[in-house]
Amino acid sequence: MSTLTTSAPHTTAAPLRIGPHTVAPPVVLAPMAGITNAPFRTLCREFSGGKGLFVSEMITTRALVERNEKTMQLIHFDATETPRSIQLYGVGPVTVGKAVRMIAEEGLADHIDLNFGCPVPKVTRKGGGSALPYKRNLLRAIVREAVTGAGDLPVTMKMRKGLDDDHLTYLDAGRIAVEEGVAAIALHGRTTAQHYGGTADWDAIARLKEHVPEIPVLGNGDIWSAEDALRMVRETGCDGVVVGRGCLGRPWLFADLVAAFEGRTDAFVRPTLREVADVMVRHATLLGEWIGDEARGVIDFRKHVAWYLKGFAVGSEMRKRLAITSSLEALRAGLDELDLDQPWPAGADGPRGRTSGNNRVVLPDGWLKDPYDCAGVGADAELDTSGG
Repeated sequence: MSTLTTSAPHTTAAPLRIGPHTVAPPVVLAPMAGITNAPFRTLCREFSGGKGLFVSEMITTRALVERNEKTMQLIHFDATETPRSIQLYGVGPVTVGKAVRMIAEEGLADHIDLNFGCPVPKVTRKGGGSALPYKRNLLRAIVREAVTGAGDLPVTMKMRKGLDDDHLTYLDAGRIAVEEGVAAIALHGRTTAQHYGGTADWDAIARLKEHVPEIPVLGNGDIWSAEDALRMVRETGCDGVVVGRGCLGRPWLFADLVAAFEGRTDAFVRPTLREVADVMVRHATLLGEWIGDEARGVIDFRKHVAWYLKGFAVGSEMRKRLAITSSLEALRAGLDELDLDQPWPAGADGPRGRTSGNNRVVLPDGWLKDPYDCAGVGADAELDTSGG
């Protein structure tokens, strides 16, 4: 792929240690529901040269324990993936413990990440995701069960600052993580109320790093380019970065990240539209192979079309046409009609994906009455399907 020289300063970052695993450079693909399945992880890993850590999309502990067919497919890893990382969502210590032991005993993964960061209402209204750390004792009980059940597997957790600016939980949650044996913490510098709007608070990442010096702290939020990743490490002192929306339609961002942390800032990828089109077809092909049906794979790929084409001169009618294709032949034919010699667009490295913010936080009734009482979390809070 095409490269572009840049004068971004080099940042030295030590390899990230997560239990027995060394992640060098310290770059992690954030779990994203419906996105970070095996095909997308394959693309990101290929561009990174196999360097970094690539985490599965969110897996519901109840669905895993019950061996839900869809969930068992979601936890399938390619033979080349190492370490294999699964992110779990759960609100009940017992169910989380069962899921973690199942993973450990059956050798389903090499690393477990706990989701305490999802801001989606269908999750928070049940007391899960980013709502859960407000209940300190419940958080501690879940983390304790996970770490105990994991045995030799390292357990990490991803969280947000808190529910809103009046209910911040990340420092308490960080201390609980340290006390219960968590191997590393990732902090998204936004509250639940912010969702993905506004600007991520990198100062909070720096404060968490100072608060829990015993374990690695990873920063997440507003990393749209390799330069952003280097700047986050310099400004916060965090031990690594977690990249989510910045790589949507741009899996080669991981090539940039690896190059940046290795000091090769003259090797950033700037693909032409022809090169982007080739990646799009490969992505859709991998999805079809993974699902076992070409049409379903292309249909699943539709959500990625706008992200891949961001900034390129592609008419609205063609964008619509590409977004309703259901075969690889139709996808390739549509792409071949474009001006494929277009260079990488100026500004295409900027924000992408969801940006909505200032949302009302949906919580179980009485959730805020007592930050320690675990009442209010019922059996129905365990989602029976995976993905956030």
